[in-house]
Amino acid sequence: MILKQLLTTTKMTLPKQRYIIYISAILIISVTAIANENTDEIYTLEEVVITAQKRTQQPFNVPLSVSTIRGDKSNAIRASGLDLRFLSNRTPSLQMESSFGRVFPRFYIRGLGNTDFDLNASQPVSVLYDGVVLENPLLKGYPAFDLDRIEVVRGPQGTLFGRNTPAGAVKFESVRPTHESEGFSRVNYGSLNTTNFESGISISFIPHILLARISGIVQTRSDWVDNQHTNEEKALGGHRDIASRIQLLWTPTPELEAWLKLHARDLDGTARIFRANILKQKDGGLIDDFDRKNVSQDGQNEQTLQSLGIALQISYDLGNHQLISLTGIESLTTFSRGDIDGGYGAAFLTDQPSGPGNIPFPSETASGIPTLRQISQELRFMSPENLPFTYLFGLYYFHEFVEMEDFNYNTLAGGTLDGFVRQEQTATASAAFASLTYQLFDPLELGAGIRLSNDLKNYTAWRDQAPAVTEAGKLGPIHKNPQDTVWSGDLSLRYKINANMQTYLRAARGFRAPSIQGRLLFGNEVTIADTETIHSVEIGTKMRLWQQRLHLNLAVFNYTMQNQQLTAVGGEANFNRLVNAENTIGRGVEVEIAFNPTYAFAITTGFSYNHTRIDDPNLAIQGCGAPCTVLNPVGSVKNTYSIDGNTLPQAPAWIADAEASYLIKLPAGYRFIASTDWSYRSRVHFFLYDSVEYSDDSLVEGGIRLALQFPHAYSEIAIIGRNILNDTSPTGGIDFNNLTGYTNEPRFWGIELLSRY
Repeated sequence: MILKQLLTTTKMTLPKQRYIIYISAILIISVTAIANENTDEIYTLEEVVITAQKRTQQPFNVPLSVSTIRGDKSNAIRASGLDLRFLSNRTPSLQMESSFGRVFPRFYIRGLGNTDFDLNASQPVSVLYDGVVLENPLLKGYPAFDLDRIEVVRGPQGTLFGRNTPAGAVKFESVRPTHESEGFSRVNYGSLNTTNFESGISISFIPHILLARISGIVQTRSDWVDNQHTNEEKALGGHRDIASRIQLLWTPTPELEAWLKLHARDLDGTARIFRANILKQKDGGLIDDFDRKNVSQDGQNEQTLQSLGIALQISYDLGNHQLISLTGIESLTTFSRGDIDGGYGAAFLTDQPSGPGNIPFPSETASGIPTLRQISQELRFMSPENLPFTYLFGLYYFHEFVEMEDFNYNTLAGGTLDGFVRQEQTATASAAFASLTYQLFDPLELGAGIRLSNDLKNYTAWRDQAPAVTEAGKLGPIHKNPQDTVWSGDLSLRYKINANMQTYLRAARGFRAPSIQGRLLFGNEVTIADTETIHSVEIGTKMRLWQQRLHLNLAVFNYTMQNQQLTAVGGEANFNRLVNAENTIGRGVEVEIAFNPTYAFAITTGFSYNHTRIDDPNLAIQGCGAPCTVLNPVGSVKNTYSIDGNTLPQAPAWIADAEASYLIKLPAGYRFIASTDWSYRSRVHFFLYDSVEYSDDSLVEGGIRLALQFPHAYSEIAIIGRNILNDTSPTGGIDFNNLTGYTNEPRFWGIELLSRY
């Protein structure tokens, strides 16, 4: 009661009140647990091994702001079968969203991301799976399963990971084959007829010489959304997502190791469900009678994706040095179709009904990739690790070819095709890089790195058929071939205060290669965004305290970006346009704490503050075509708004997460484990302009897991819950027609079985 009165006095909004109440509850439980626990048994926090600098290192010794997700936390936040968006707001400064359903995650780190939804969109956050970069945004959506860890590396990573990493990188590291035969199977069933099955097994064919690991995941959900317009129950919302991985590890001699990995994915399901007029005009937020389980649409919805990849890493010890070759080949096909206006009919048809709300005109489109091929090759020459002077030299080559197709359909004529655009893009990149560290004297280490990259894109587009409403005709071929040679690098100082505390200073320069945008269904222009560059300075401290039972990481950063590539999405037409902002400024702080006061109790928490600002007095873009309330001043050109001074889209100022678990030992070797986790992000706006309607004040999501572990921890049964308070918030919108939006995932309850063998 006192807490509630205090929050009311300080005039905090309800979502913030709830979040502080949740955190307070966790702290109260923490204090109670510590007071009642027998502390004779001491538990030391594990120092996880990471490869954020392409060496095997402990995070404590890395002068970077980096988070690691693994083990129970990874399993818990993936429990509902959500795609990679389960990572959103689960580490400091990481936000995610998608307007494409399960196949096209958009990553934002420290406010830097890309709202572009076209199939050749580039992102400033790089995604790597077992060291291989996944460049196309649809490749980035490969499911997470049988993982050793996920590393979120913040800040420019241009030296070791190259172009398109000015914001940072997200690295997924698979569990590798083990010398001992072992494995696991996990299955859960829950709300909306959702089933998730994950399994992995290691096999030792020839002990210490030939090992294998086979793993896979199957995620299914039945359609659960009713279409009231067609009177069809459970018409949308389902999916069947299958992915697998086969690994072979061959070590014929102590000097040579070859690691071969094959992986595949097959998805069939529902694309993003857009919902007409669910955003409350002039007030913001969702309409009062919003219902997740109902839509009223007359368009079609479908989504398929198939991908196949192979990776080969060969490591050879040359005495005191190591030579590593990493080859990756990826292929993909996909098709996604949706009812973009989110409703039925059209207001101009006075003799036919339309809705819900005002539907100015119908919009039903699709995008597909019939062919995508990516080849990457990296060579690294590395010195030994534990020397005063270490070095790493490398060469990198990347080639991608992608065919893209965009379709428009006449919904009022039964969904017949009336618009078709083809695009082809070939991207080639090559680079040479070096990274050095030198122990100046015992507690002080100097690090430096540099990379020279060349990037070339050849792009061609044709419009074979224009939608009838545009009164346009065939167009093309249109050719574009931007090219640039850019350097990136970093310089760091790491000072070891004592064995349990150190601080670092890092300056880095990163870049994103030129981007091309040709959304020609409703426009005649192909736009190019020039190379963007970022200069970042970061100061951090890492501490390991109380007999390794308390870990604290703190980072403060400031960056300036020149020519940031921005996507003006939507506006008064269904059209994207690339622009460069003269300057973008960002600064913030990131904190992570892991605390194990007793063997039985553990708590981890993190939060970040990010301030971003577009600094370009001459940059103005179109506002919304829908009836929204734009908060920016009018630009010098009619129907435009100045975005000078705006924060970046999908860039919350505050992100916080917390996880707590408590273990109770039971008779006969049984154990009961209760855990809960919570995440929070503050206000975001969905587009470059800021408006009342196309924004969301906050998002709070919590999870719970109550598990009974059988003797020897070989198996367990658990009750799981995700978004247990059923927070329903818009996460994005469509702004050229009506107040269309889409929301976060619904509440999930389920039961889970886990078996280890």
